[in-house]
Amino acid sequence: MAIASISAVALLATACGGSSDDDSTSGGAAGGEIISGGCNPENPLVAGNTAETCGGDVLDVLTAKLIHYNPETAEPENDIAESIETKDNQTFTVKIKKGYKFHDGTEVLAKNFVDAWNYTAYGPNGQQGGYFYEPFEGYADLQCTGEDEEKPCEGKGNAKKKELTGLKVVDDHTFTIKTSEKVSNLPLRLGYTAFAPQPDSFFDDPEAFGKAPIAAGPYKFESWEENSSINLSKFEDYAGDFGGNADKITFKIFQDSDAEYTALQAGEIDVVRAIPASALVDDKFKTDLGEGRYLEKANSTLQFIGLNYHVDPKLKDIKVRQAISMAIDRPTIVKQIFNGAFTPATGWVSPVVDGYKEGTCGEYCEYNPEKAKKLLKEGGGYEGKLTLTYNGDGGHKEWTTAVCNSINKAIGIDCVATPTVDFKTMLTKLGNDELKGLFRMGWVMDYPSIENYLAPIYGAKAASNYYSYNNKDFQETMTKAGAAETPEEANKLYQEAEGLIAEEFTTIPTWYGKTIIGWSEKVTDVQATPFGSPDLAAMSVKE
Repeated sequence: MAIASISAVALLATACGGSSDDDSTSGGAAGGEIISGGCNPENPLVAGNTAETCGGDVLDVLTAKLIHYNPETAEPENDIAESIETKDNQTFTVKIKKGYKFHDGTEVLAKNFVDAWNYTAYGPNGQQGGYFYEPFEGYADLQCTGEDEEKPCEGKGNAKKKELTGLKVVDDHTFTIKTSEKVSNLPLRLGYTAFAPQPDSFFDDPEAFGKAPIAAGPYKFESWEENSSINLSKFEDYAGDFGGNADKITFKIFQDSDAEYTALQAGEIDVVRAIPASALVDDKFKTDLGEGRYLEKANSTLQFIGLNYHVDPKLKDIKVRQAISMAIDRPTIVKQIFNGAFTPATGWVSPVVDGYKEGTCGEYCEYNPEKAKKLLKEGGGYEGKLTLTYNGDGGHKEWTTAVCNSINKAIGIDCVATPTVDFKTMLTKLGNDELKGLFRMGWVMDYPSIENYLAPIYGAKAASNYYSYNNKDFQETMTKAGAAETPEEANKLYQEAEGLIAEEFTTIPTWYGKTIIGWSEKVTDVQATPFGSPDLAAMSVKE
């Protein structure tokens, strides 16, 4: 999932928070209100159309899915699913538990999954999560095929069908999934937000529904004040095993991470999902917050820089892209901007997932001004200003400026860090091909698999493929990996697919980091998930 904050993955074996040896504090009670820092969701809160953390953080506590990821290990645990069984990794029988209710009081049934998944997969609905259904049988028939990129669904280009042949309702609490090829890790994926069920009322007016969503998780939606706050309350009829402690959770929306951090220090909010760069220098946040009010823990985030070489002809030559990467002094930036908290990246996959391979980026992720100058010259040079766009609400000003200064110093390109108002605005502009040059990106895993760092970002029709990357060999290798009989065989093929990304240098890896969060004196039981966010449901208000 694309992320808006600066948190990234670190190579830490355990967590350390304040003076505590574990990754939480304790001593809270049920009830009260937790106010979390937040940001503007890109889209209305529809599970199948949310692919970034601003909306994802909200949906994490609103929704229940078949699978729940353990907040400490990210291991999958059954939630709504009673069982998910397969004999061949191609046909799966899903049985759901009885008694789960949506926030409107209706029961969660098998058809609520099948209907929601068909809606998300249907191309004309334009859902960002639609790509996750590509392995399902019949997916191609639900996609528009018109040659006009702006209007691919017009005329003969319209989708042939509206429902996946790979989904069948057996009874109220059973349905089956059939994939086009074997997909050994399919059950692992089903805890991602795009696989949440939807109540019947969703289909009456999906757009309006997204402004007042109904789900089946531990908290229910109350209100959304645009650019101000999103307000949730505990769902008293929640039937699952992963309920919350506080009576209310409020996401207070900020346009600036330093302002958010100041609000935390003033006690106006209770938790931030990332400490801003300004407070990382010399570990200032530890003095600001004091012992027992901060946490550092490994998570799954990778920070990288996208290149719009499909709309910027000056970036089309791979040697220019490689030169820019070699002009970035990652170790110095990590030391000066992040106080050494993060680790320079050597590839396109987080070190915390099984299958990670060190050094995929090779020499092109190493600072080498002389080699960079040579590559830039061989690639035809770069005339004029090079913009590095970042979202102004995410605390990225310091490091993007440092990256541009490094590029300028090493190879003489006039690089300028340029903000958009917020992450929502930046993603919208990217989706419309309105940004040239470079842009900052980050990724936190949707589910614990190396595949999740590749398919959703570089798949030909993936929602987060802002680079128009379309490589037949990559697609075929990913398909073979999904059908592999063993995790070891799959990981080897996924590593080959990552190598193809390296060959084309579609994006520039920058660094792995870690979750560094802080909280107020009012709350306790604070822990961070491997996905890089505070576990809001587990937090408590002090007695």
